[in-house]
Amino acid sequence: MFSRLTTPVVFLIFNRPDTTFRVFDAIRKAKPQKLLIIADGSRFPEEENQCNKARSIVEKVDWDCEVSTNFSDVNLGCKLRVSSGLDWVFSEVEEAIILEDDCLPTQSFFWFCQTLLEYYRYDSRVMHISGNNFQFRNYATDYSYSFSKYGGIWGWASWRRAWQHYDRDMKTWSDAKQNNLIDYIYDNWAEKLYWTNIFDRVVNGIPNTWDYQWLYARWMQKELSIAPAVNLVSNIGFNSNATHTNHDNQLANMQTEDIWEIHHPPSMARDDLEDAYVFDYCYGGKRIKRYGRWLATMVQKLISIKRILIS
Repeated sequence: MFSRLTTPVVFLIFNRPDTTFRVFDAIRKAKPQKLLIIADGSRFPEEENQCNKARSIVEKVDWDCEVSTNFSDVNLGCKLRVSSGLDWVFSEVEEAIILEDDCLPTQSFFWFCQTLLEYYRYDSRVMHISGNNFQFRNYATDYSYSFSKYGGIWGWASWRRAWQHYDRDMKTWSDAKQNNLIDYIYDNWAEKLYWTNIFDRVVNGIPNTWDYQWLYARWMQKELSIAPAVNLVSNIGFNSNATHTNHDNQLANMQTEDIWEIHHPPSMARDDLEDAYVFDYCYGGKRIKRYGRWLATMVQKLISIKRILIS
């Protein structure tokens, strides 16, 4: 185990002091030397008290730590607050471990990230280190992590060199879509159908989020993400007060385990089977494959009938 957590830790908070304090307790145990806290402003007056309670964690830093804050006086929303906050972070530091107010990490998560941030610091093939494993033990490995085209954002880490490719507005999507620039990443027609629809919606402002743009940036760079062999972070925020995770989900409150000793895989090839599982069971790929082909066929038939009728 490391004697000191030297990697800066980023904490994104908003209006949930209950989960904020639980995650902060985990950060306090890790005792990072540098803590950067990002907070959005309240959406309406009744919410201001909750936001202020969450921000009060600044007063609870009781270890030797340099604390920097980036608090918004107005509500920026998820897309702009997170992305602008991370722009600020990576203007300040070269690399960071990032947690949101509902992502409860194990202690080994911090050391896992710190070790791999150093190990792949100058390897541009890797842009993202995740603390999430959504395999539910369906795929075992002798190594501490695998490579993925996905990589969850409920506890993650990255570098300035990677974040520089992020564009919240996805200005290159139209060209990428027209010229099939990320088709290499799709393992089947269902994935292309799903992600094309997602990216189309994001460009049009639906949903108001930041994370799909980060995935797109990584795919445009033909990167690899790191996924731990076991789940290191649990999302404890699935409830009616959440911004996006306000419904029942199999990924809510997942069990966590530890990785204290790192065993590196022998190659940097992504694990296609694990990625297929994530798409099928986390993104609804099974349902898309079951009904999507039929729906696409019916649409094509309707188009053909319309052409006959108007010709």
